[in-house]
Amino acid sequence: MLILQRRKGQSLTINNNITLTIVDTGTDWVKLAIDAPKEIPILRTELVEAAAENQAASQTVSKEVLEKILHQK
Repeated sequence: MLILQRRKGQSLTINNNITLTIVDTGTDWVKLAIDAPKEIPILRTELVEAAAENQAASQTVSKEVLEKILHQK
């Protein structure tokens, strides 16, 4: 992991096509502007984690529940 210190108004560039700019800061938050090509998805980590948890939960079915579903008519 790379840790950098930037100040309000400063930027950093990733791979020559993504620019992160510090727009504003508070005592426990940072507001970022992200300039990236449209084909690059940008998601908050908590949304990615929630989606993974939802997908895992939807794939977890007990054997008993599956048997009940399959034998219902």
